[in-house]
Amino acid sequence: MISFKDVSVKYPLGNIALHNINFTLEAGTFSYLVGPSGAGKTTILRLILGELLPSSGTVKVDSFQIGNKKFKDTAKLRQVIGVVFQDFKILAEKNIFENIAVGMYIKGFNKAHIQQEVIEALEVVGLPQKAHLFPAQLSAGELQRVAIARAIVGNRKIILADEPTGNLDPKTTWEIMKIFKNLEKEKTILFATHNTDIVNSMKRRVLVISDGQITKDKKKGGYEL
Repeated sequence: MISFKDVSVKYPLGNIALHNINFTLEAGTFSYLVGPSGAGKTTILRLILGELLPSSGTVKVDSFQIGNKKFKDTAKLRQVIGVVFQDFKILAEKNIFENIAVGMYIKGFNKAHIQQEVIEALEVVGLPQKAHLFPAQLSAGELQRVAIARAIVGNRKIILADEPTGNLDPKTTWEIMKIFKNLEKEKTILFATHNTDIVNSMKRRVLVISDGQITKDKKKGGYEL
């Protein structure tokens, strides 16, 4: 579960990034976060990750509560969250298996468990034969599949997707969306995007943010500019 209660973020010079944000995403749900550049989407994602603390209000992520005082459990919090970025953030010097497993190594999973989960994740994203290739050998769409696989291994409960189809062609975009559609059965997904075609085709709950405020919360999906 992700919950924002009366959350505001003010920067030192007085700029207000978020103002009185309230919403709750129940476990096992898929929701979109939409709005123009600079509206506050990235700030919301950073709060969920514990990269940023609210100036006021409370953010609750799974069993973690993030207020405006020092948050000490950032490392543990990120163990339950997987992130998929627009620019993939794949490590060029590591092969595909190593890229997917990197977080599991850090968390101390044993080799047998890592092997099993990575193989299963590669199956989920449709890359079962790519484990020992390097990023330079893969297409952009394949690299985003690797990023999704990395986000789901290690018993993560939540996936934050930050414009994950922004660098992809239309055909590849819909292939990636099919993967997310399958994942929503077992993960809580918050999907930030500018792509209204995606939002209107795969209809899920839509949180619309503008100038740091949630202006619409459409439970039945769909979005118009």
